[in-house]
Amino acid sequence: MLDYPASIRKLIASLRQLPGVGPRNAERLALHLLQPRSELALGLAESLREVKIRVQACPCCGFFTEEDRCEICRDNRRDSTQICVVEKAADVLSLEKSGSFRGLYHVLGGTLSPLDGIGPEQLNISPLLERCRSLVREVVLALGQDVKGETTSLYLAGELKSSGLRVSRLATGLSVGGSLDYADPQTLTHALQGRKEL
Repeated sequence: MLDYPASIRKLIASLRQLPGVGPRNAERLALHLLQPRSELALGLAESLREVKIRVQACPCCGFFTEEDRCEICRDNRRDSTQICVVEKAADVLSLEKSGSFRGLYHVLGGTLSPLDGIGPEQLNISPLLERCRSLVREVVLALGQDVKGETTSLYLAGELKSSGLRVSRLATGLSVGGSLDYADPQTLTHALQGRKEL
């Protein structure tokens, strides 16, 4: 049976690994990139190469940066006594768009999931506990309200409260089982303002 050449099949398979891209969409994207007069493919390849070389996780908080520390960690106008803990770097942008949090952030890099082999050692929990030994007075847990987010929040609350820190959690307003990616700025503002101590 006739099929695409191996390099096109490989491109389609690579595109299928992107979130939300099924087999038919991957094929359409691959064929679009191969249009003869399109410079899109070369521009995309250059952008991917550049982002892989230049962008790294901030060694302090885990957000994206092209420098030694991210823009948020370098901003001395921010409240260094508050740290907002999020699951992934993209969650920082969701909260920043709400404009209601002026503290610092900490990216865990996931949530606890024993069934998937993800325990405290696989997440950025030790660096968070180390950061909290300085001037930090409050830690806001801004994790999803699904089972993994709840489990991670309870674990972190136990670890942080033993250090005498105030630990709070985003208030309701976020949909249960939802992710910060899909929350609008107003919902996030209300959730931050109505956070409760654990």
